Amino acid sequence: MTAAVEMKADTEPWWRRWFVMPVIRQLAQGISPDRLGWSVAAGMTLGIFPIMGSTTLICIAAAWALGLNQPVTHLFKSAMYPLHLPLILVFIHLGQRLFGVPLLTLSIPELLGRFKDDPARFAGDFGMAALHGVTAWLLVAPLLALAI
Repeated sequence: MTAAVEMKADTEPWWRRWFVMPVIRQLAQGISPDRLGWSVAAGMTLGIFPIMGSTTLICIAAAWALGLNQPVTHLFKSAMYPLHLPLILVFIHLGQRLFGVPLLTLSIPELLGRFKDDPARFAGDFGMAALHGVTAWLLVAPLLALAI
């Protein structure tokens, strides 16, 4: 580090160094056309991951690990929200067919109601169904990401 850079880092306010600059770096990260394309694909693909409440953390981790643009990834994850809940059931049913188990007969409003009533019991009752849904998503996601 040069003396001028060291001097600037020492005189720069702490809030700018610890808050403003990391945000600016995130906004500028992954802005090449290739990285933007992958940011869109990651946001759309991860935005339909079949576990409620997990897509934001998964997008943060994936975009950080792959050097993708965080805002673009989250914008397209959010754009997938209208499809997210219906696709949870689609992925669960696909996974249940793959594993040869009886299909879940609850609707989305019924599932949401049971989740809101008791999340811990919901996880116990529908853990295997979630695993089936994740398995189906893992088979579909690479094809979807490449198609986007």
